[in-house]
Amino acid sequence: MSAALASLLTVLYLFIAIIVVIVLVVFTIRNINKQYEDTLTQLERDKNLIISGSILAELNKVEALINNKELEEKYNYWKSIFKEIKDTDVPKITDELIEVETRLKDKDKKGINEELARIEFEIYIAKSKASKLLDDIKEITLSEQKNREIVTKLKADYRAIFLQYNNSNKSEYKMIEKPIDLQFENIDKLFSAFEMAMENNVYSEVGKIVKALDDSIGNLKMVIEESPSIILMGETMIPSKIEDVKKIQQKMLSEGYNLDYLKIDYNISESEKKVADIFDRLKVLNLEDSIFELRTIMDYFDKLYQGFEKERLSKKLFEDYKRTVILKCKKLKRIVGDLSSKIQDIKYSFDLTDDDVKIIGELETEILSCEEAYDKTMVDYRSKEVQFSKLNNHMEITNSRLQKAEEKLDFTLRRLGSLKEDEIRAREQLIEIKSIYKQSSEHMNTYKLPIVPKDYYVQKEEASQAMQDMILELEKKPISIKTLNVRVDTARDLVLKLYNTSINIVKCASMAENAIVYGNRYRALNKEIDNGLYRAERYFFKGEYNNSLREAIRSINVYEPGIQDRLLEEYNKEES
Repeated sequence: MSAALASLLTVLYLFIAIIVVIVLVVFTIRNINKQYEDTLTQLERDKNLIISGSILAELNKVEALINNKELEEKYNYWKSIFKEIKDTDVPKITDELIEVETRLKDKDKKGINEELARIEFEIYIAKSKASKLLDDIKEITLSEQKNREIVTKLKADYRAIFLQYNNSNKSEYKMIEKPIDLQFENIDKLFSAFEMAMENNVYSEVGKIVKALDDSIGNLKMVIEESPSIILMGETMIPSKIEDVKKIQQKMLSEGYNLDYLKIDYNISESEKKVADIFDRLKVLNLEDSIFELRTIMDYFDKLYQGFEKERLSKKLFEDYKRTVILKCKKLKRIVGDLSSKIQDIKYSFDLTDDDVKIIGELETEILSCEEAYDKTMVDYRSKEVQFSKLNNHMEITNSRLQKAEEKLDFTLRRLGSLKEDEIRAREQLIEIKSIYKQSSEHMNTYKLPIVPKDYYVQKEEASQAMQDMILELEKKPISIKTLNVRVDTARDLVLKLYNTSINIVKCASMAENAIVYGNRYRALNKEIDNGLYRAERYFFKGEYNNSLREAIRSINVYEPGIQDRLLEEYNKEES
């Protein structure tokens, strides 16, 4: 490519880039202008919605209702607000919008965003003023319809309450009959006051009257529904429970129960005061929390019955513990005392250490502690200043401690008893071990062996020495049971090993001899069999009976596979 062409292309690319930048700038400016125009259009629309025709219509309705000075003053005030919005706020916003529009046409965009934000805020303030103005006016224009609907519903509720009261048993309301009648009269007066206020358009008083009616009728309904229950609980049920509790209390006190911790007299006094306070409030038709408070009093007396029953049961259990605990304590004390007096002999007889028998001292201390706890509980019982539930709890704890001590004592007695049983069992096992040892020797003599293997004599010597060690341990004073048990286990294992060895030697020797004799018929037929049986004979006379049997079977298997099973079967027949 020539230099001239390269320069031309570079100029062309540069020209195209400049055109693209110019297009982008123009497009961006147009887009910004379009956004400003849309914002102005939206603000213009919002401004036009500030004043709605409904405000003027509602003001005209109020003007037609004016028949007193108070309503006239409100009307004039609302009219001034409307005039201020219409003649001041809206024109001001209009002028500001025109000014912004002019600046946009002149391409003067400096600070335009701040201006638009301020205008939007002013529109919001003006719309809020107009909305509140409309709501305030409607409170008057819609007052009659709204309040009429509320009062109509209240009248229906009032008639239902009136019928319920007059159709009920008036004796249930005897205490508050006069306050109820006065309340009915007050409600009738409030209904009349409502009608008069509506007729005179005194709407500022109408809301207060309606609220008073709602409160009065709601309270009267609650009084009609709940006061019979309040009077029944306060006049009949609670006094009846108080009387019953006093009788039970008197009887239990005479039987030796301590009930001071229940604070019965104080709680009865407080309950009577609370009932009197509830009745005082009831007479002015104030039922706040009355049902809850009376039910709380009822629950207290119900729980008091449970407290009485708990004390009766605790006394019964305490009387049982009072006998059984001291008997158990004396019994354990006597047994542990006997053990403690013989502990030195026991330690010597069975070679026990102080750690092995320290549990006896611990048991003695624990039993003495339980005895002290029992004595303290009995002192409290004789003082009659502690309730049976607490005394019984102390006895339960002491009894539990004694039970644990008794379990430890049983374990200790079983353990000490097992030491003596181990000695007796060892002497019995010595007789059995000697018998097995003798059987081993006798079994070896049942077959005339050419030579006895050396392993047999070694095992026989070991077993004999183990029996001797066991005998020496049994003759010791004191006897170490731990060592004795080791000696017994060792002697038993070695004698059983010797017995099994004797059986295996005789079995292998017998089967090897039979195999050699049986295989003699094949010697002339096969040189290899002859050599194998020769080796078997050599092993046999050297006392290596396992090798002899193996060599003989291997040789015979050439002509008679399975000869080992037949030899074993034949041996078992001979043994049986």
